[in-house]
Amino acid sequence: MPIDLPPGHFFLPGPTEVHPDVLAAQARPMIGHRGRAIEAMLARLQDGLKQVFLTEQPVIVSTSSATGLMEASVRNGVAGGRVLSLVNGAFSSRFAEIAMACGHDTEVWSVDWGLVHDPAELDARLGQGGFDAVTMTHSETSTGALQDLEAIASVTRRHEGVLLLIDSVTGVAGAEVRTDDWALDFVLTGSQKALALPPGLAFAVASPAMLDRSAQATNKGYYFDLLPLMKSLEAFQTPSTPAISLLYALEVQLERIMAEGIEQRWERHAAMRLATVEWIEAMRSEGSEIAVLAPEGHRSPTITCISLPEGRSGPEVVAAMRERGWIIGGGYSRLKESTIRIGHMGDHDPQVLGQLLGTLGEVLS
Repeated sequence: MPIDLPPGHFFLPGPTEVHPDVLAAQARPMIGHRGRAIEAMLARLQDGLKQVFLTEQPVIVSTSSATGLMEASVRNGVAGGRVLSLVNGAFSSRFAEIAMACGHDTEVWSVDWGLVHDPAELDARLGQGGFDAVTMTHSETSTGALQDLEAIASVTRRHEGVLLLIDSVTGVAGAEVRTDDWALDFVLTGSQKALALPPGLAFAVASPAMLDRSAQATNKGYYFDLLPLMKSLEAFQTPSTPAISLLYALEVQLERIMAEGIEQRWERHAAMRLATVEWIEAMRSEGSEIAVLAPEGHRSPTITCISLPEGRSGPEVVAAMRERGWIIGGGYSRLKESTIRIGHMGDHDPQVLGQLLGTLGEVLS
């Protein structure tokens, strides 16, 4: 059944709610994908995307899910060495599985779900040698844990020949990401998260070192070979037919994001994280046994995973919220029964989030 909700009541951890103007942009007429009109649009999109990623490098626009660019990263970023996969939840685990499925020798470094990896231990592990790449999830959507991306990138740079491949699907446009300043090798995201677009597009920035590695890599397949992608991008083209309607939506949303300002967008997301955490602390002070799964200092500004008290289940709480006109996320994978997730990202604001939390307090009471 279609979801009929008041505007602003859709707080899934993705896909996120999409502004009506952005949705409406998809109704524009088709244009040829090899003419001047598409080239002009792709050039305009680059201007906005570079501001989102804070980069001077071209931003790859892929007609795929972000999972496609995760696969692209390991197919292009590994050329004979091992992969070290940092796993702390379901989606970082998926990254490791992709590396193994692509035939790469993969060492999995797991920590408990909800926790993050210690940069000092990463330094020690990479010091053993033999690694081509590190995979990591910046903002783990299943747990709400936020890795220290800047610190991990700094450690990885100390080890010559090791590339850092970053899933920032619930990071980019909601959490601080400074692609050039932090010298990130490959950072990717999807359209349907903090960018607040319909699903179906993915974006990434590849460093010069990543492109050099791609030139050495074998068995890259066809669709996600970065070299043809980048060659087309230089001419403001795409190797294959793009999702033109989604590009229309992207153009409108980038205008809205630039009007807000990327750093101001980070600040708004941080305010929503703070509001959620303060509400949880207030509930706990009144005797509730709910808790934030991720540790203090490592909580994503785009998603909060809440541990539920004994006797309450994620599916039951999600259903009760839906009956009251709010959509939130259930726990993911092994956390399905014991947690719920609030996706406070995209174009949401703390005021409406406060209304959601008030209703959630009634449900949990």
